[in-house]
Amino acid sequence: MSAFNTILPASVAGRFYPADPEILRKDVETYLSQAQKPQDMAVKALIVPHAGYIYSGPIAASAYKLLEGRDIARVVLLGPSHHIAFRGVAVPKAAAMRTPLGDLSIDQDALALLTQEPDVDFLTEAFRPEHSLDVQLPFLHYLGKDCLRLIPMLVGDVSPERLDEILEKVWGGPETLILVSSDLSHFHPYDQAEQSDKSSSQAIETLNPHFLQGEQACGCRPVNGLLARARRLDMRATTLDRRNSGDTAGTKDKVVGYGAYAFEYGRDAHLPDFERQMLRDAAVTSIRHGIVHGRVPNVDLQSFPARLKALRATFVTITLAGQLRGCIGSVEPHQPLIVDVVQSAFKAAFSDPRFSPLQEKDLSEIAVKTSILGAFRPLPARSPQHILEGLEPDKDGLMILGAGKRALFLPDVWQSIPDQQQFLAALMQKAGLNPQTWPKDMQGFKFTTESF
Repeated sequence: MSAFNTILPASVAGRFYPADPEILRKDVETYLSQAQKPQDMAVKALIVPHAGYIYSGPIAASAYKLLEGRDIARVVLLGPSHHIAFRGVAVPKAAAMRTPLGDLSIDQDALALLTQEPDVDFLTEAFRPEHSLDVQLPFLHYLGKDCLRLIPMLVGDVSPERLDEILEKVWGGPETLILVSSDLSHFHPYDQAEQSDKSSSQAIETLNPHFLQGEQACGCRPVNGLLARARRLDMRATTLDRRNSGDTAGTKDKVVGYGAYAFEYGRDAHLPDFERQMLRDAAVTSIRHGIVHGRVPNVDLQSFPARLKALRATFVTITLAGQLRGCIGSVEPHQPLIVDVVQSAFKAAFSDPRFSPLQEKDLSEIAVKTSILGAFRPLPARSPQHILEGLEPDKDGLMILGAGKRALFLPDVWQSIPDQQQFLAALMQKAGLNPQTWPKDMQGFKFTTESF
């Protein structure tokens, strides 16, 4: 039998999940039936945990629930190597990966393409004892994905930027799902793990590819590579579920953290109407509450769905009788979306220094617009032309930093300043910079918004 006819065995069947097919099928079915599915989420990539099912199965199911009814042909499956250390990325010389539910074939053409890269090589022995990929397969098989092709990759010592380049080779379109396997912190007391895992989730939702280290996530390298690519491609990350073994089937003295995260392209990450309405209601309630009580209302996060609890930066724009009446927001995501909207609405109504505070008589004539900001992506800024060449009018917002000054224009500003040169000049004036003098330390960042 040639190496490429080899079938990788189910390495942890009977330990991390049942070896009996019927029991395993029933367990997976139960986990999925108990998971909640966010509406209208066009997921391109997932991060899922990889512990024994009694510990992490419910958290993993919240991610796999999004694949129900999806037509997927390939899964790029990335995880850490727990047993063999190496540099770069390893792939197996094998034809399929086995589960108690059946075999899943490996995309040989994709492996041939990947191994042309200098940092990718065959290392089949790393896959035989490895559980990080193995535990994902029964979920994929149960969901009717037995006809898909796997592209299994174990990630060793490689930078996020280099893994981004490697992923580009097999990224594909809607037919390809990117699935990263990683647990979070390991063997801390419950409260300490909670703090660590909260910080890790914040790094994931803000697409920070240089925050996670091994003590925060055993799959930090594949996760960081995904985050680097997600930022470059203007994606959005949402925490679907985050718990630890002390919440599921273990004690609280030494716990392991688990998180499930979904990634969408910014162009597809549109909140469903009922979630937009929640934000509209929250913004208006914040303004009314401010008029009556003079402060921002409290927000009960537990009553809102996952996407409204994700860390997002927002701007709220208020117009009165069609004229600008206030516009304030956040540049960096630092708090849940629903909280940021409530606070931005309050500030736009009462703290914009260009206008006097709103009064109750104004409420019948105001319109409130919310803009959810995507990730800031750097632009070459050696000259005005370099920045303008990287901008797409009517789509991209722009933030500039230079000579100790900063200013931002939302994409909406293109409606009033359609000329690119004037757009940049006006932004420099807003920052207090002379449009005729280009600061040597100038930086430019573009971003997109979801506005409604």
